[in-house]
Amino acid sequence: MLYLVATPIGNLGDMSYRAVETLRMVDLIASEDTRKTSILLKHYGISKPQIAFHTMNEAKMTPKLVERLLAGENIALVTNAGTPGISDPGFTLVRDAVAAGIPVTMVPGPAALIMAVVLSGLPAHSFTFRGFPPRKGGPRRRFLAVDQDSPHTLVFYESPYRLVKFLEDALAVYGDRSAAVTNDLTKLFEAVQRGRLSELIALLRQSEPRGEYTVVIAGSEGEALPEAEEAGEEDAR
Repeated sequence: MLYLVATPIGNLGDMSYRAVETLRMVDLIASEDTRKTSILLKHYGISKPQIAFHTMNEAKMTPKLVERLLAGENIALVTNAGTPGISDPGFTLVRDAVAAGIPVTMVPGPAALIMAVVLSGLPAHSFTFRGFPPRKGGPRRRFLAVDQDSPHTLVFYESPYRLVKFLEDALAVYGDRSAAVTNDLTKLFEAVQRGRLSELIALLRQSEPRGEYTVVIAGSEGEALPEAEEAGEEDAR
């Protein structure tokens, strides 16, 4: 069986009991970064063989792992942090394992996008996760424009090196919407900054962004959605 095991995004205390037991039980751990996973395994007293599985070798390693799964091995897939397959390796392995008739299950756990949406103060009942935007301005603005008229809350991952440029493009495409910028979630210096896009840009220009960021932006009707939903529910009744 293939086990997709979510791991902490910063605080090792967020590792679930089931995740620990699963990693102890499997025959092999496929890791995005074996060095980082080794730290996690050592913390929980787990000794298991690892094999590297990352974006650079995913195409090569997927058929090899499928072959081992078909031979009866139990394999766990973990990434550096969070949930496999969410802006991390995992999709091709799951797809090919399913196609080969291999049982696939998941040990759920931390995901920065879920924390960010809930902490943002923006509507969380309906949102669109867009992952990492393109690095360059032109493609990035076209990427953002796809959701320009979407009523749903929008969620993005972004590097600290491109964060301000991303927010400037978001302001140009979406207008001055409400937003939240979350940083180092579950870690010692966890931060959630809320405000209009223009306010967040001004704030972030005053310091050098560091760490990992999740950006949440209101949809085109974001701040009116809860009332609209309530009215719809009354109509349905």
